[in-house]
Amino acid sequence: EKNNRSTTKIDSVMQRYPFCIVWTPLPLISALLPFIGHTGICSTDGIIHDFAGPYYVSVDQMAFGNPTKYVRIDHNKAKAMDWDTAIAKGDDRYNQEMHNLCCNNCHSHVAYVLNLVGYRGKKTYTMFQVWWMCIWESHYV
Repeated sequence: EKNNRSTTKIDSVMQRYPFCIVWTPLPLISALLPFIGHTGICSTDGIIHDFAGPYYVSVDQMAFGNPTKYVRIDHNKAKAMDWDTAIAKGDDRYNQEMHNLCCNNCHSHVAYVLNLVGYRGKKTYTMFQVWWMCIWESHYV
């Protein structure tokens, strides 16, 4: 079963973060507002998926550079759908979406996937809750 890969270790050299949300600063914006950045969500094998711009989800090449922080997701609290299936569905949807910094962005993409898997028994994640997780639950690489 794919979800048994939760024991796979994070490998920052190879940029592999299994079952994680990753965060990286945005040029200029994060220098002025250090709590603002770009997020992605990682598959069971640690590959980063991030909504990088209009009609484009980047896979294995994070839009604004390598992650500087990550939030480890407890896959045992994500049972509504297979993790990789949820990421694929999120990618499919956001590859058809217009990107908007304020309303429909990388945080929205991550929230959509968390809702599909029912993380922590919830299906109401928003970009603000993803932002909050990146602030309070993250670890530096």
